[in-house]
Amino acid sequence: MKINKYIDHTLLKASTTKYDIEKLCKEAREWDFASVCILPQFVPLAKELLAGTDTKVGTVIGFPLGAVSSAIKIAETWEALENGCDELDMVINVGALKEGRADYVYNEIFEISNIVKDRTLKVIIETGLLTDYEKIIATKIACDGGADFVKTCTGFSEGKATPEDVMLIKSNTDMYIGVGIKASGGIRTYHDAVALIEAGATRIGTSSGVKIMQEYKKMQENQNLQ
Repeated sequence: MKINKYIDHTLLKASTTKYDIEKLCKEAREWDFASVCILPQFVPLAKELLAGTDTKVGTVIGFPLGAVSSAIKIAETWEALENGCDELDMVINVGALKEGRADYVYNEIFEISNIVKDRTLKVIIETGLLTDYEKIIATKIACDGGADFVKTCTGFSEGKATPEDVMLIKSNTDMYIGVGIKASGGIRTYHDAVALIEAGATRIGTSSGVKIMQEYKKMQENQNLQ
């Protein structure tokens, strides 16, 4: 398992500086991560720093609450694409879902997926705020709306990624060919990541990517010594 290619190397803190992004991208190059996931303002810098690699540049839309208007999310999407973003992680309007306005949530995802087109759209359903029934509804809405991935959490709200949630999402995405699952929120160790991958996650969003890879490397070295 090339666990590095599961990892979206993530930095979304409000205090992030360009120096932090330079460090993040250096680490992404060193470990050959699947992508970096960063704040929108840093997309042009990351594109420059990761030129010549196959590490994608991702950013967030409607982050972290998902409660801005669809017009704002659409504007953020256009800006991200114009800046060269490869992958976009968008937060659904959780309140609308809980009110039973599935059509609103679907239309928002559908509009944005049509703008994103051949780039990658990950839809964050914020599992920590949902009942199991709502998780199923949100997953189906995301898939029907054109999501490439259903993502568990922002990491900025309640709950964290769990194998149980990943398995629940997987059981409702299997009928949609090509839809992946991104586990995100509270993933800090190699064993956390492996448990989620074994449950069905095809991408791992974490700010602990380097730590996970160091643990993996040490484990491999120990096995080679035996």
